[in-house]
This record gives sequence, C-alpha cells and structure tokens, in this order.
Amino acid sequence: MTPLILGLLAFPAVLLLIFLRVPIGLAMLGVGMLGSFLVTGNFNPVAAQFKNLTYGTYASYSLSVVPLFLLMGQFATLSGMSAGLFNAAAAWLGHRKGGIAMSAIGASAGFGAICGSSLATAATMGQVALPELRKYGYSGALSTGAVAAGGTLGILIPPSVILVIFAVLTEQNIAKLFMAAFIPGILAAVGYLIVIAIYVRVRPDSGGVRERMPYAQRFAELLKVWPVIIIFGLVIGGIYAGIFTPTEAAAVGAAGTGLVALSRRSLSRQAIIEAFLATAMSTAMIFLIVLGAAALNGFLALSQLPQVSASWVVEQAFNPWIVLIIVLVFYLIMGCVMDSLSMILLTVPIVFPMMSVLDFGLAPDDFAIWFGILVLIVVEVGLITPPVGMNLFIINSMSPQTRLSDTYRGVLPFVASDIVRTAILVAFPSITLWLVWQLF
Repeated sequence: MTPLILGLLAFPAVLLLIFLRVPIGLAMLGVGMLGSFLVTGNFNPVAAQFKNLTYGTYASYSLSVVPLFLLMGQFATLSGMSAGLFNAAAAWLGHRKGGIAMSAIGASAGFGAICGSSLATAATMGQVALPELRKYGYSGALSTGAVAAGGTLGILIPPSVILVIFAVLTEQNIAKLFMAAFIPGILAAVGYLIVIAIYVRVRPDSGGVRERMPYAQRFAELLKVWPVIIIFGLVIGGIYAGIFTPTEAAAVGAAGTGLVALSRRSLSRQAIIEAFLATAMSTAMIFLIVLGAAALNGFLALSQLPQVSASWVVEQAFNPWIVLIIVLVFYLIMGCVMDSLSMILLTVPIVFPMMSVLDFGLAPDDFAIWFGILVLIVVEVGLITPPVGMNLFIINSMSPQTRLSDTYRGVLPFVASDIVRTAILVAFPSITLWLVWQLF
C-alpha cells in the first residue's frame, strides 16, 4: 500500500475510532504513529520522533495562552459577571418585545469577550437567562433557541481559544485573527437580535415584556459591569497598543478576573481549587488533542497527502468559490457531530494547504485570516444545527419542561441568520479584513 493511500485512509480511520468512543486525541495519536510506522517500516524513528514531537508541541510559547484564557473564563463565571451583564442588558431592553431574549444575546456577547468558550458561555448564560425568560412567559422554543445561539458568540468574539489554535496550525498572527473576528462577531449578535424581533412579531404569544426601568436604575445596572469593560479593554487594548503579547494579555486578563472575583467574595479556598482543577482538566484535554494532531500531521507529511491534494486541485482548474462553498458545507455538517477544536485540528492540515493554492484575489496572509474566520463560523453553526448540535443538548437539559423538538424549532431561525451572515462574509472578504487592514 502506497504512502498516499495510507494518508487517504487516515481521516476515515480517525472518524471510525471517534465513533467507537475513543478520545479524539488518542485516536489521532494512534493513527498518526501507526501510519508513520507503516510508511517508514521502522518503529525506532517513530519513537524518536514522538519524543521530540511531545517536547516541541508543549514547549510552544503560543500555546501557553490557552490555560490562561481558560482560567480567565473560570474566574469570570465565579465572579458573577454573567448575571451582571444580563441584568444590565435587561434593564435597557427588557421592556421591548423580545427584550429579555435580546438581553440574553447581548450578555452572551459580553461574556464571550472574557470567556472564549462556546459551551461555557451557553451553559453560564443558560443558568442566568432561562429562569428570567420563563418568568416573563417566553416560550421554551424561543428561550432555549436564543440562549443556545448566543453561546456561539463565546468562541467568535475575541479572545478565542480556537483562534489561537488555528493561528498555531497555520502560522498566523494571533492578534490579526482576533481583530478579524470582531466584525463577524458583531454581525452575528445583530443578526440574532433581528431574528428575535421578527420572531416575537410573527408569534406574539412567544414572549412577554417587563416593566420599563427608570434611567437612573438603568445606568446603575450598567455601572455594575465596569469590570468586564476594563478587563476587555486591558486584554484587547493592550495587545493592539503593543503593550502586551497575546500571552501576556491573557495573564493580565486572568489576574484581573481573579481580583474581581476576590473583591466580590466569590473566591473561597474551595472555589479557587475547583477553578484551577477545571482549567487543568480542560487544558490537558486540549493539549492531548493538539499532540494527537501533531502526530497525525507528521504522518500526513510523510504520505505527501497535503501536497498531492493541493497539486490535484490546481490541475483540475476548479472554480475557487465552488471549492470554498463545498469545504464550508463539509465543515457545517461535520461541526454537527464533532466539537470545533477537534474538527479544526483534524482537518485544517489537509484542507488549508489545498485552499491556499486557489486564487481568491487575496494576499496569502489575508486569505489565511479570512478562511480561518469562515471555518470558525460554520463549525460553530454546527453546534446549534439540529439534530445533534451540542449547544442544543446543553441548553435543553437546563430547561427540562421544554421538549427537544421545541428547541430544534426555536433555533432554526438563528441558523438561517448564520447562513445569511456566512454568505455575506464569503461574498465580501473585506468585511472580515477591514479592521486588520486598518490596524496592521
């Protein structure tokens, strides 16, 4: 069997192992090492490569940002920032039609700016928003659909752990990727607000309104979220002002959220231990997946699959835009059954070289950033796409009185909004790249 055939079999082999409930990190690691052995015919160089690969992967300075952003999210959850963000948004929007659901979207966007995890944002905002949505008579479909969709903002609005991983894989600038995610993230939030506004007018019985708050109380609630604004300003502003590297900014953000949680007496000794343990467990999971991906990438390099795939695409003279649409649809479908980190680590080493040789009229670095944002968006849409979107299961489990079919029905308008947004970003790459061009 030729190395190229072995490389082609790697992807289905990993998927088979995943469906057999083998952890994805171990699945990629096993397939990568076995494939390298079959190509070289000798296990000694494979074992030596594994030793160097492990050190080289975990010694990466860029990856040190991952546990720091995860810890920042843990402290942000403990400090009650999610409740403060929701209360502030509800104070300004709650008296409007669909205002409480809109508040959940706004709070998710704000929390995503200091969390960086889609599932964590959805779960945290679900605890805060779902009881209020029930209190004011919102239907289970709209309530769970809005909170599940809002959770996807956690990974798109920077800082984002997935964007850090993509930057490491494709050797791109983390700061540029963070900046490129801003406008798509804002468009996502605005699109969700429009969906809610239309939904409550088409189905007037799907949500109630709360009493209008006086402006003094509104500003009082707004002032309570000052820690979020300051921390976000320090982290993102520090990066683009050249004061911090992304890793240093993550450390400042983690320290800042920790101090806020401490000042609010939310950090008991047990809470601190649990926050560090949760961060360590999440980091270990991510790093194992990264190591497995590195081993698989080494095997794919030996098989020449990425290079051959790129050459084949060029020789066929396919329309680049058709190829892009096919790839994005593939990511959307696979995003329904796999988490975004695993999907990106498994496929980007094959897909990115193939896409890079196509002519989209962009400079190589600009294309890499634009393509990375598009991939992140469609994979995250998969998290809320029925029937197996993971965000849907998390939010539905937090609302036992809502049938899963109602959650599916409620989230479909938000999925439609995401598809429209993706189409706009595909058609006009400058929307994604405009801030990058202005600042770099």
